[in-house]
Amino acid sequence: MGGSEGQLQADLDRIQECADAILTIHDSFSNSANPAEGYGMSEIGSERVLDAFDEFESNWSIRREKLTKELEDLGGIVAGAAELYEAIDHELAEALREHDAQYEEAS
Repeated sequence: MGGSEGQLQADLDRIQECADAILTIHDSFSNSANPAEGYGMSEIGSERVLDAFDEFESNWSIRREKLTKELEDLGGIVAGAAELYEAIDHELAEALREHDAQYEEAS
């Protein structure tokens, strides 16, 4: 979009890259689990450490769910912004072309 003072300038590719990156982070968080999952006392070596991992998993599950929802929402907002900016840019370009054509016909 435009680059003069007072005009909005948006890098549509960069905005879309941000949306993609946010959704990639979302996917990573969605698939994260307890790092000690599948391990028992014999592998961990301490009941206290195993309990700490279990507590971490409980807290992490609650927070991860909220965080992934927020990431999903943010990714959608950013992707929508990129689409909207692009649509506005195309509409503006079309309106300018029509205006120019009308101006040339009137001249």
